[in-house]
Amino acid sequence: MEHPPHASRPRRTAPAPDPDPSPPASAPAPAATTPGAGPRRVAVALLLAVLVAGLLGAAHRLRPAPYGDRILHGREPDADPRGAAVAVHGSRTGAPPWRYARAGHRPVAVLHARAEVIALWDDGLLTATDGRSVRWHRALPDAAEWLPAQGGAGVLRPLGRGILAVVTPPRVTAYRTADGDLRWVLPARRGCAFRPEGAVRRGTALLIAQPCADDAWTGQLVALDDLGRIAPGRTPLSNDLPGPRPGRLEAEKPLARPR
Repeated sequence: MEHPPHASRPRRTAPAPDPDPSPPASAPAPAATTPGAGPRRVAVALLLAVLVAGLLGAAHRLRPAPYGDRILHGREPDADPRGAAVAVHGSRTGAPPWRYARAGHRPVAVLHARAEVIALWDDGLLTATDGRSVRWHRALPDAAEWLPAQGGAGVLRPLGRGILAVVTPPRVTAYRTADGDLRWVLPARRGCAFRPEGAVRRGTALLIAQPCADDAWTGQLVALDDLGRIAPGRTPLSNDLPGPRPGRLEAEKPLARPR
């Protein structure tokens, strides 16, 4: 019996070559580096930084001063002739003269405290300046109700030890002259009102009239000093600037046991 011939397997043929073969893709050649390109970029960045800083400084100088403050030195003219300025001649400290003005406002009371000038303005703003900058601003509450008629007579009263009393009809407010920090407030009694122009100094005490409709005359007079109302058994305040005091024990340094 004859066996059928084995079926021949198809032969694998190599693929026909591409008639138009394209060259294989190659990695891009690195860009040529120009000598000095790095320092040039650094110089451009520095120039841009200087320009931006100059623009920011110019914008800061053109920004209007808060509360309309202006400090004028020498014979520098005032841009607002309608407003009045606080003039300091500098004869006490030897510093050149300067003036302090606020746009559209005038001072109603001025107090010279060492090298600073404290002024009360017609809008109820209290300021302290040393000729270089305005150190602090404080707004008196309810100033529109009493300031136009009262003015600034007797409002600013120094109490000593760096404390300034601002006497208004509804209350007496004490500030620390170094930084304008609020120290204490004494409101007038119900149905009464303080009279700033009627205050009198007696030693270290400031006596302020407080007229009342139905009260004895002894209750119509208030005595104050830098710690507040003078009364027996009052709790003393600390009006000094924050910071360590010489000769004061620190909390983290306990006392040694007695031997």
